[in-house]
Amino acid sequence: MGKNYPTPHIACEPKDFAKTVLMPGDPLRAKFIAETFLKDAVLVNNVRGIQGYTGTYEGVRVSVMASGMGIPSIGIYSHELFNFFGVENIIRIGSAGAYSPKVKVRDIVIAQGACYDSNFVGQYNLPGTYSAISDYTLLSTAVESAKELKLNYHVGNIVSSDRFYGDPEAFTDAEQPLAAWGKMGVLAVEMEAAGLFMNAARAGKRALAICTISDHLVTGENLPAEARQTSFTEMMELALSVAKKMDGFTA
Repeated sequence: MGKNYPTPHIACEPKDFAKTVLMPGDPLRAKFIAETFLKDAVLVNNVRGIQGYTGTYEGVRVSVMASGMGIPSIGIYSHELFNFFGVENIIRIGSAGAYSPKVKVRDIVIAQGACYDSNFVGQYNLPGTYSAISDYTLLSTAVESAKELKLNYHVGNIVSSDRFYGDPEAFTDAEQPLAAWGKMGVLAVEMEAAGLFMNAARAGKRALAICTISDHLVTGENLPAEARQTSFTEMMELALSVAKKMDGFTA
């Protein structure tokens, strides 16, 4: 790994990051995790206000850094972490909107794979359709930890969309996209996981997405912004448990 740092978006050195990085979208959520769960947390990056911290969790070195919103943003930060800073595992932790009636608000979804409507995959010039999937070691470890913590969790497919606001006039039925994904068993929608999974695959690294349901697109139930920032502690503790178990894992 040549000296390709600091990058345009991360101003520190590889030694400043742990091998596992938790990656929420919101910089304030990264700050909350560092201050609430990490011991001796140090701010290692704050370029563009994208706060990154490194500390220890139950004796294991862990980092947390924001990704911003959307595949282009997490695409930049995860690419730099994987390729220039020696990071081996990135766990996205964030909010998602439920498509499935089986999933309730505040439930946790552990993403086995991520569908997408993004053209992020176009850069790889693949001769077919790519399936963006999580790393099995991280996935199985997360399921193991979720059982131990007795969480309400679901494992399955999600979709990463480039659009937060869709144009209902583009469809004769405003619910058409929701109904289509739901019929294919997709549990929830968010905006980052597929890009993260692709970057991890290309770099030969590991990635996972763990999301808390903040909105239900079938029932209309939702959580306020403040609750999204600070109340997703179960998801955070689950991700930290995975980071702890990955300490020293090299296979």
